[in-house]
Amino acid sequence: MKKKLLLIGVTSVISIAIDQWTKFLATQHLLGRETLSWWNDFFVLTYSINHGAFLGLGKDLPEGVRDTIFSGLVSVFLIGFTVYALRDKTMNNLQNLACGLVLSGGFSNLYDRITNNGGVVDFMNMGIGGLRTGIFNVADMAIMAGVFLLLIYSYKSDVKK
Repeated sequence: MKKKLLLIGVTSVISIAIDQWTKFLATQHLLGRETLSWWNDFFVLTYSINHGAFLGLGKDLPEGVRDTIFSGLVSVFLIGFTVYALRDKTMNNLQNLACGLVLSGGFSNLYDRITNNGGVVDFMNMGIGGLRTGIFNVADMAIMAGVFLLLIYSYKSDVKK
Protein backbone atom coordinates (compact mmCIF):
# COMPACT_ATOMS: atom_id res chain seq x y z
CA MET A 1 0.00 0.00 0.00
CA LYS A 2 2.85 2.43 0.79
CA LYS A 3 4.49 1.80 -2.57
CA LYS A 4 1.17 2.33 -4.39
CA LEU A 5 0.45 5.55 -2.48
CA LEU A 6 3.97 6.80 -3.13
CA LEU A 7 3.80 6.05 -6.88
CA ILE A 8 0.36 7.61 -7.36
CA GLY A 9 1.25 10.54 -5.08
CA VAL A 10 4.61 11.37 -6.64
CA THR A 11 3.19 11.02 -10.16
CA SER A 12 0.32 13.32 -9.24
CA VAL A 13 2.43 15.97 -7.50
CA ILE A 14 4.96 16.14 -10.36
CA SER A 15 2.26 16.22 -13.04
CA ILE A 16 0.20 18.89 -11.25
CA ALA A 17 3.33 21.01 -10.70
CA ILE A 18 4.27 20.82 -14.39
CA ASP A 19 0.70 21.58 -15.49
CA GLN A 20 0.28 24.56 -13.19
CA TRP A 21 3.76 25.88 -14.07
CA THR A 22 3.05 25.69 -17.82
CA LYS A 23 -0.35 27.37 -17.32
CA PHE A 24 1.40 30.14 -15.37
CA LEU A 25 3.94 30.54 -18.20
CA ALA A 26 1.15 30.54 -20.80
CA THR A 27 -0.68 33.27 -18.90
CA GLN A 28 2.50 35.33 -18.50
CA HIS A 29 3.78 34.96 -22.07
CA LEU A 30 0.74 34.30 -24.28
CA LEU A 31 -2.19 36.24 -22.80
CA GLY A 32 -2.94 39.21 -25.05
CA ARG A 33 -0.20 38.32 -27.49
CA GLU A 34 -0.04 36.91 -31.00
CA THR A 35 -0.26 33.17 -31.53
CA LEU A 36 3.12 31.45 -31.77
CA SER A 37 3.57 28.83 -34.46
CA TRP A 38 6.24 26.32 -35.48
CA TRP A 39 6.72 23.89 -38.36
CA ASN A 40 4.05 25.28 -40.69
CA ASP A 41 1.46 25.52 -37.90
CA PHE A 42 2.01 21.90 -36.82
CA PHE A 43 2.53 23.13 -33.23
CA VAL A 44 0.77 26.30 -32.09
CA LEU A 45 0.76 28.13 -28.77
CA THR A 46 -2.16 30.43 -28.05
CA TYR A 47 -3.81 31.48 -24.80
CA SER A 48 -7.39 30.38 -24.22
CA ILE A 49 -9.78 29.94 -21.31
CA ASN A 50 -11.96 26.88 -21.84
CA HIS A 51 -15.26 26.86 -19.95
CA GLY A 52 -16.18 23.47 -21.40
CA ALA A 53 -14.72 20.01 -21.11
CA PHE A 54 -12.31 18.28 -23.49
CA LEU A 55 -12.27 20.16 -26.83
CA GLY A 56 -14.74 22.69 -25.44
CA LEU A 57 -17.61 20.21 -25.11
CA GLY A 58 -20.41 21.74 -23.05
CA LYS A 59 -19.03 25.29 -23.10
CA ASP A 60 -22.40 26.63 -24.26
CA LEU A 61 -24.36 25.06 -21.41
CA PRO A 62 -25.86 27.46 -18.86
CA GLU A 63 -23.27 28.43 -16.22
CA GLY A 64 -25.05 26.62 -13.36
CA VAL A 65 -25.25 23.38 -15.35
CA ARG A 66 -21.59 23.70 -16.39
CA ASP A 67 -20.51 24.27 -12.78
CA THR A 68 -22.54 21.30 -11.58
CA ILE A 69 -21.06 18.99 -14.21
CA PHE A 70 -17.48 20.23 -14.52
CA SER A 71 -16.86 21.04 -10.87
CA GLY A 72 -19.42 19.06 -8.87
CA LEU A 73 -19.62 15.78 -10.76
CA VAL A 74 -15.93 15.84 -11.66
CA SER A 75 -15.10 16.27 -7.95
CA VAL A 76 -17.25 13.26 -7.08
CA PHE A 77 -15.63 11.21 -9.87
CA LEU A 78 -12.09 12.20 -8.78
CA ILE A 79 -12.75 11.33 -5.15
CA GLY A 80 -14.28 7.99 -6.16
CA PHE A 81 -11.45 7.22 -8.58
CA THR A 82 -8.88 8.10 -5.90
CA VAL A 83 -10.51 5.69 -3.44
CA TYR A 84 -10.71 2.98 -6.12
CA ALA A 85 -7.07 3.47 -7.20
CA LEU A 86 -5.78 3.33 -3.63
CA ARG A 87 -7.90 0.34 -2.55
CA ASP A 88 -7.51 -1.92 -5.59
CA LYS A 89 -4.80 -4.38 -4.63
CA THR A 90 -4.57 -6.00 -8.08
CA MET A 91 -3.06 -3.03 -9.93
CA ASN A 92 0.58 -3.13 -10.96
CA ASN A 93 3.02 -0.20 -11.10
CA LEU A 94 2.03 0.79 -14.65
CA GLN A 95 -1.64 0.92 -13.69
CA ASN A 96 -0.81 2.93 -10.56
CA LEU A 97 1.23 5.36 -12.66
CA ALA A 98 -1.69 5.63 -15.11
CA CYS A 99 -4.11 6.34 -12.25
CA GLY A 100 -1.75 9.03 -10.95
CA LEU A 101 -1.76 10.69 -14.38
CA VAL A 102 -5.56 10.64 -14.67
CA LEU A 103 -5.98 11.96 -11.13
CA SER A 104 -3.37 14.69 -11.52
CA GLY A 105 -4.88 15.97 -14.74
CA GLY A 106 -8.37 15.92 -13.30
CA PHE A 107 -7.42 17.64 -10.03
CA SER A 108 -5.24 20.24 -11.78
CA ASN A 109 -8.01 21.21 -14.21
CA LEU A 110 -10.52 21.22 -11.34
CA TYR A 111 -8.23 23.62 -9.44
CA ASP A 112 -8.23 25.86 -12.52
CA ARG A 113 -12.04 25.83 -12.67
CA ILE A 114 -12.26 26.80 -9.01
CA THR A 115 -9.70 29.62 -9.31
CA ASN A 116 -10.56 30.86 -12.85
CA ASN A 117 -14.31 31.44 -12.61
CA GLY A 118 -15.15 28.03 -14.10
CA GLY A 119 -12.52 28.11 -16.86
CA VAL A 120 -9.38 26.12 -17.57
CA VAL A 121 -6.24 27.63 -19.11
CA ASP A 122 -5.48 25.92 -22.44
CA PHE A 123 -2.64 26.93 -24.75
CA MET A 124 -1.45 24.16 -27.11
CA ASN A 125 -2.81 23.07 -30.47
CA MET A 126 -1.40 20.65 -33.02
CA GLY A 127 -2.32 19.55 -36.51
CA ILE A 128 -1.78 19.60 -40.23
CA GLY A 129 -3.93 21.91 -42.31
CA GLY A 130 -7.57 21.64 -41.28
CA LEU A 131 -6.93 18.45 -39.28
CA ARG A 132 -6.22 19.88 -35.81
CA THR A 133 -6.60 19.03 -32.17
CA GLY A 134 -8.58 21.33 -29.95
CA ILE A 135 -6.64 23.66 -27.68
CA PHE A 136 -5.35 21.68 -24.71
CA ASN A 137 -2.95 21.78 -21.74
CA VAL A 138 -0.54 19.49 -19.88
CA ALA A 139 -3.32 18.21 -17.57
CA ASP A 140 -5.27 17.08 -20.64
CA MET A 141 -2.17 15.24 -21.88
CA ALA A 142 -1.77 13.54 -18.47
CA ILE A 143 -5.40 12.40 -18.49
CA MET A 144 -5.12 11.08 -22.05
CA ALA A 145 -1.81 9.31 -21.34
CA GLY A 146 -3.25 7.72 -18.19
CA VAL A 147 -6.42 6.57 -19.94
CA PHE A 148 -4.35 5.26 -22.86
CA LEU A 149 -2.09 3.26 -20.51
CA LEU A 150 -5.10 1.83 -18.68
CA LEU A 151 -6.77 0.84 -21.96
CA ILE A 152 -3.60 -0.74 -23.35
CA TYR A 153 -3.05 -2.71 -20.16
CA SER A 154 -6.71 -3.75 -20.12
CA TYR A 155 -6.46 -4.92 -23.73
CA LYS A 156 -3.23 -6.84 -23.05
CA SER A 157 -4.85 -8.50 -20.01
CA ASP A 158 -7.88 -9.55 -22.07
CA VAL A 159 -5.65 -11.02 -24.79
CA LYS A 160 -3.75 -13.15 -22.21
CA LYS A 161 -6.99 -14.74 -20.89
